Amino acid sequence: AEAASFCQRMPSGTLDFLEEPIRDETPEAYAMLRQMTDVPFAIGEEFSSKWQFLPYIERGLTNFARVDVCNVGGLTEAMKVAGWAEAHYIDLMPHNPLGPVCTAATVHLAAAVPNFAWMEIWISPTQQQNYPSAEIFPQQHKLEGNWFPVPDTPGLGVEVNEDYVQSQSFKFWEAPRLHRRDGSYTNW
Repeated sequence: AEAASFCQRMPSGTLDFLEEPIRDETPEAYAMLRQMTDVPFAIGEEFSSKWQFLPYIERGLTNFARVDVCNVGGLTEAMKVAGWAEAHYIDLMPHNPLGPVCTAATVHLAAAVPNFAWMEIWISPTQQQNYPSAEIFPQQHKLEGNWFPVPDTPGLGVEVNEDYVQSQSFKFWEAPRLHRRDGSYTNW
């Protein structure tokens, strides 16, 4: 109800897209929301296989496939989602918050598909975990203006400083969680 109300209050053309406006477990709920608004949807960042994209792509419930190379099962599975989306005139908007290795894989995915639109990026994703990104990954993709150049060398374009990693002690880190008013956990 909140997503529909929000979308209906927005003047037409105000939003380029709305990311995951409701939980993705029920495509039927998205079908109902789709009938209530013309705001483009971007869906799929939590999907772990191409099969979870199936109802959203086949039924035209999303305008952008939010494939995450690291969540969906790697480049091969992400390429399958991209091809499926392309056949239905759906653009790819990769979800990418997981660090330099995932960014490198996502850059390669974006360069390989004709339906790439946007890529989510954190400028320094490892800062959140208190890891010195440049020390762990001395060779990694660097944002140049608004885009990443595609490397022309073999591999993803990321090097790991294994000696540095071995010299570090393990520090437990737990991702932050969203709490309800009663203290229970909920999805972001």
